[in-house]
Amino acid sequence: MEINTTGVVGAGVMGVGVAQSMAQAGLNVLLIDLNDAILDDAERRLRQNLRLHAMLNRGGAGATADEVMGRIVFSTDYRILERADFVVENTTERWEVKQGVYRELDAVCPARCVLAANTSAIPITRLASATGRAPQVIGMHFMNPVPMKKTVEVILGHHTSDETLAAAKSLLSLMGKDCMVVKDSPGFVSNRVLMLTINEAAALVHEQVAAAEDVDKIFRDCFGHKMGPLETADLIGLDTILLSIEALYEAFNDSKYRPSPLLKRMVYAGLHGRKSGQGFYTYKTAAGDGPRAGEQR
Repeated sequence: MEINTTGVVGAGVMGVGVAQSMAQAGLNVLLIDLNDAILDDAERRLRQNLRLHAMLNRGGAGATADEVMGRIVFSTDYRILERADFVVENTTERWEVKQGVYRELDAVCPARCVLAANTSAIPITRLASATGRAPQVIGMHFMNPVPMKKTVEVILGHHTSDETLAAAKSLLSLMGKDCMVVKDSPGFVSNRVLMLTINEAAALVHEQVAAAEDVDKIFRDCFGHKMGPLETADLIGLDTILLSIEALYEAFNDSKYRPSPLLKRMVYAGLHGRKSGQGFYTYKTAAGDGPRAGEQR
């Protein structure tokens, strides 16, 4: 399958990262979201990311920021996906939202088009059930920040075909990424483990066993992790963490996935991590330029 034009649905942190990586790989990208304000912010963040990339790769080969931006079309109209070969969906972790998105994609995308879910926890087979092309639906769980993470968790739905898997691998290869292929299950491998870890770390802070920075320091210094679980939660977004752990709780009906009261309270208070400027840590700006100081909550 030849892939020239890709669609990216959802212009949040993950969608922007996926779009950037695709455009830097020379692909034409159709970036879709609900309104122009979201897309304007996405364009600003893309330019900012590309400037940073250029600073970190001075003297290296590659397209200029203007060339990369020239490959991206910003739109609120799903109908432009009529020319897409492959679409990656990055919308919020709510089934009722994703169900409508997949019905829309199924209606407008060409018959050849593969639909890939960049989801944290919702089963790929369930998403495929909202379409009439289940063999062409696959999971592609990118890690944040997308341009810097070289490995993608690829998830096979119950009906995902070998041809669809081959297309996904081909796209990732174009983007300079490797993949690990796993079977479908809520949370897959990465988030079934990670969300439990983050939830327990939040519980430790809630119970005042340790401050957030101390929890993270144990994981960095004792286990060699680059980031602790609460730093990782702030990077992902605490709202996304909560939706993911709630999806696991619903899927397995197991009390071990019950969300931490602190995590719920922080999300309700708008403390979503780097993107809001405050989570388990506070940051210099709402864009999350870096931690200013750790806070115990």
